[in-house]
Amino acid sequence: MRAVRIDTFGGPEVLVPVEVPDPVPGPGEVLIRVAAAGVNRADALTRAGTYHRAGKPPLIPGLEAAGTVTGVGAGVEGITAGQKVIAMGAANAPGFYAEAAAVPATRVTVLPDGIDLRSAAALPVAWLTAWYCLNRLGRLAAGDTVVVQAAASGVGSAAVQIAAVAGAHVIAVASSSAKTGWAAELGAEHTVDTSAFPGEAAVDEVLRLTGGRGADIVLDTVGGDVFAQSLREAAFAGRVVALANVALRPSTVDTRDFYPKNVSIHGFQLTALLEHGYDPRPDLRALADRVAAGDYRVPIEASFPLQDAARAHERLEDRTNRGKIILTTG
Repeated sequence: MRAVRIDTFGGPEVLVPVEVPDPVPGPGEVLIRVAAAGVNRADALTRAGTYHRAGKPPLIPGLEAAGTVTGVGAGVEGITAGQKVIAMGAANAPGFYAEAAAVPATRVTVLPDGIDLRSAAALPVAWLTAWYCLNRLGRLAAGDTVVVQAAASGVGSAAVQIAAVAGAHVIAVASSSAKTGWAAELGAEHTVDTSAFPGEAAVDEVLRLTGGRGADIVLDTVGGDVFAQSLREAAFAGRVVALANVALRPSTVDTRDFYPKNVSIHGFQLTALLEHGYDPRPDLRALADRVAAGDYRVPIEASFPLQDAARAHERLEDRTNRGKIILTTG
């Protein structure tokens, strides 16, 4: 079968199309014919050799995919050949930049009718992250004020919709007027363009928009200096959920920015959560049902053929994308 492999760490050019043996499902595994695979920041970090959970080359990247079941291993129940599914991988295992993959059945979710495989491939990482961070860690409720940093990213665009549909007041923060305008189309009530409100000015604008109170939930997908700003944007008893550091810079935090307000800080990393026993299937099925029902739309920024994975990573890393980038095998 065709796959894209990393034989040495480096830039997008190290993503090389190759022919590899077809996988065979072992006990407890499901064999999936991959239709589409999501492209994520973790894939780019794995490629560069800076993702701490990645294995060593040679390796096939890819943490999420959608496709059709073509075989099941011994002991698998509730999944049969021909079903449409979404699947999650592991950072240190063969991934989904391939025409087929054998995956533990515990990482496979059967899809409802009414959702296409390209959209489904975008759910297991970005959308599940937004869902878990808002609902389980942030305790999202109608009427909450929610700040979403990097609101035009894959996680951000999902979080804007999930919060807005839940009846929250969403403040979308992004780096250009084009991105904030797009977040408004997705349901943000207010927007903050950091090209017009850089650094502390963004904090002041969030506080102005909330009448000085701050936000009940701040979803920080950026890290670095933005994490300290997120703490200052939180209301009394607010919840700040930190799930990335794409800034690749340390965060310098003044504890006085959060403890006098009784602010809760939650860290989140999906791969670590999975390794500690989290079963993603109920949340993924709930998400897929909402997408199939038309409650959420899954924006696909760009779609590339599998063999053009290097171009997909270049697009991801220029940070102009709005929504998900996917690879297709068809």
